Parts: sequence; structure tokens; C-alpha cells
Amino acid sequence: MRKLIYGMNLTLDGYIAAAGDDIGWSGPPSNELFRWWLDHELASGLTLYGRKLWETMSAYWPTGDRQPGATPDEIEFARNWRDTPKVVFSSTLREVGWNARLVTGDAIAEITRLKAGDGAPMTIGGATLAGSVMRAGLIDEYVIATHPVLVGGGTPFFPALDAWMNLDLLETRTVAGGVVLTRYGTRS
Repeated sequence: MRKLIYGMNLTLDGYIAAAGDDIGWSGPPSNELFRWWLDHELASGLTLYGRKLWETMSAYWPTGDRQPGATPDEIEFARNWRDTPKVVFSSTLREVGWNARLVTGDAIAEITRLKAGDGAPMTIGGATLAGSVMRAGLIDEYVIATHPVLVGGGTPFFPALDAWMNLDLLETRTVAGGVVLTRYGTRS
């Protein structure tokens, strides 16, 4: 069975985006933070995206390695992004490219099917998609980069849940800018 990992940058008050989908609070990442995310992505065998995050990522990373001033880590990230298989869940998109396939039907059923297979861990991004998958109990690990900023509202990382969810701390450390990197595993 494949592991499913949900990870994103978030504010101290728990948002992945401030009101209006503003992610300016996260600023350009430090080299250490970017490398942490790169290592996380390199370990993934399949990436699952909701529409909004897919549109953000596919607008930049297909050519991110050819941007002026791209660092070696950004070049590696762009190449890995293109090479890693992706599944995009959307009821409004008509097509996707860049080594991705589109699923317009039941996301929970498809992700359950993917988890039952063999292979490297899968990552999931996009708060709406991840929220429904979280409520279905399919996420095995949470990877969080908490930035020391309060935005007061926006798109939450965690959805409202019907019951408590106990987690185990797997890793924590602080990097430049006071960003706290944390990994939690779900309890079986």
C-alpha cells in the first residue's frame, strides 16, 4: 500500500493562503527551505493536485529550469516536476499536460485505488482536494512548513473535521526566517 503525504507552507494561524488567495506572506523561500521541499518532492512517485494548485504549478515549473538566475535546486525541482507523474482532480478543466492525467470523477475512489497499489509515496497538494481526502482518512503523513506570520483568515490547511485526529511527531526543526519544518504521521 502506498503512503499519501499532504504538505504545504502555512501561516502560524493555519492558512495556506490569506484572503484573496494571497501567498505573498511566504516570500521567496530560503535555500534551506527550498531544498527541504525539493527533497520531499524527490521522494514522491506520484503527485496529486487540485485545480488551483495545478494551475499555479503548471504555469511556472515546466520551464522553471530555464528562468534567468535559476539556482541548481530550482533546476532540479523543475526537471523532477516534469518527470514525476501527476494526477489532476478537477470538474472544470478539459485537459492537462506535463506528464499528468485528468480525473473529473470521484476523487476519493480514485485516490483509494491509487493508495492500494505499489510504489513510492504519493504527495497531495491543494487544500480543497486534501481536505476531502483528510476527512476520508486517507492521509498518512503531514509535512508542514509553518511561517511566523498571522494573516487572520483565508484558505485553511486543515478542514473542519468530524472527530479528533491524533498524530505522532516524526520530525521538527527550524530554518532561516524562523520557519518551523514539521512532519507528523497518523496513528493506525
